[in-house]
Amino acid sequence: MNKRFPLSDHYDGRRFFNPGVRPSSRGLLQVLRWRLQGERVAWPSALPNPVFAPPPASVRPGSVAITFINHASFLIRLPEAVVLTDPIFSQRCSPVSWAGPTRVRPPGIDLADLPRPDVVLLSHNHYDHMDLPSLRALQRRHAPRFLTTLGNAHALARLGIMATELDWWQDVTLGALRITVTPTRHFSARSPFDHNRTLWGGFMVKTAAGQVLFAGDSGAGPHWHDIQTRLGAPDLALLPIGAYEPRWFMAAAHMNPAEAVQAHLALRAHRSIGMHFGTFQLTDEPIDAPLRDLHAAREAAGLPPEAFVTHGFGETNVYDLGGRTDRDQASR
Repeated sequence: MNKRFPLSDHYDGRRFFNPGVRPSSRGLLQVLRWRLQGERVAWPSALPNPVFAPPPASVRPGSVAITFINHASFLIRLPEAVVLTDPIFSQRCSPVSWAGPTRVRPPGIDLADLPRPDVVLLSHNHYDHMDLPSLRALQRRHAPRFLTTLGNAHALARLGIMATELDWWQDVTLGALRITVTPTRHFSARSPFDHNRTLWGGFMVKTAAGQVLFAGDSGAGPHWHDIQTRLGAPDLALLPIGAYEPRWFMAAAHMNPAEAVQAHLALRAHRSIGMHFGTFQLTDEPIDAPLRDLHAAREAAGLPPEAFVTHGFGETNVYDLGGRTDRDQASR
């Protein structure tokens, strides 16, 4: 990738970085140390999904239907448009089809049954978030609008996809939606030779009624407060809660559930929904640890169960936007 971007507090002219954070080494030696010293708990080889009703064909004004497909893939149906996040329908999240992490659950919605998305949001270029076979299929079937972070349009163009790239805090208006790229603490790479050559981020999707944050992948940090200060509190925040052990290696890039609860509080989110769990075994924790740890972290923070929830794979729930009450605000 030879394209250069304007210098900023997170781009030095050659690579992107996390501002205010001492660079952490995630090279081959650290990966080997993790794999040799780690205490990985084996996941089941395959799990079925419960049967849920399909997503609604429409929602009433002022509401949103959120369907958890798998991993970081959500179908977000707003009255104005349908948004799809980080779609992955492949059997593996890997550069090859014959090796790498394989899914233990099927997608909660089959690609063939997926309603047409108007917009696809791509947070960064890791294989579990930017799955090229899924994107190629979506382009062929639906030809939606693609939004991504700086540097990723080049890879998508090879698939015949013309994507719009955005830097942190840049936004685009698509009909009645305003979509802003938000900062995260993470990194990028698809090979040993392109570390941090493209940007990572999340997306705030704003409508006339309220807003939904798709956080992408992130470690803990002050950026959650920055997002709330700059863009306002989200009505719904889709936050990662999995792939976090061992902490010495994963903390720089992935929150654990306790940190996700702190992100929820810093965002002043009306409600948060957990993601990035239970699909691919990427790290050492047991498959059920994110849900157990989220329950404990929510109780430790004094949050009611409905403040930070998870969906089943394929489950849809409808939420109100802009429905905060004085009691909600006081609880913050």
